[in-house]
Amino acid sequence: MKTLTVLELSKLYNINRQTIYNNIKKGILSKNSENKIDLAEAIRVFGEPVKKQDVKEFVKVDSPNSAEVLLLRQQIDMLKNQLDDAKDRESFYQNQIETMQRLLEAPKAPKMEDPTPVVPPQETIEVPVPEQATEVKTEIQTQNKRIPVPEHVEQEPEKRGFWSRFFRPYD
Repeated sequence: MKTLTVLELSKLYNINRQTIYNNIKKGILSKNSENKIDLAEAIRVFGEPVKKQDVKEFVKVDSPNSAEVLLLRQQIDMLKNQLDDAKDRESFYQNQIETMQRLLEAPKAPKMEDPTPVVPPQETIEVPVPEQATEVKTEIQTQNKRIPVPEHVEQEPEKRGFWSRFFRPYD
């Protein structure tokens, strides 16, 4: 029968050499007088060796640049796809812009006439009124109405430390 060295056996079964040595020490696997392992013994312990599949497809290498050319072609294809996607997005957003512009230019529903002109909030002007003047409220002042601040505000008690709470509890 055929005999194999530890290195040949490890390559055949694709296992570590230390695993083979450990199996020999434990008595699971035995060596002959030439320090070789019988193939039948290896099949008993590890089973049939897995045959490596032969490479059926040969790669044609014309020059060292062929791999680079292949990579560059893949990148070109990827960039073309990205460009097509960008054009689709651009046309979609252009259609959205045109739709919004048409909606903004659409005629508004007729309103009932209001004798007082309405000033949009962006165009309001604050007019300072002296304190001595009589209270005459204009439309601009009513739009800029502010929240009144109470005149009497209670003062916060003085902050006290940890020990002052025990030694001066009722200050």
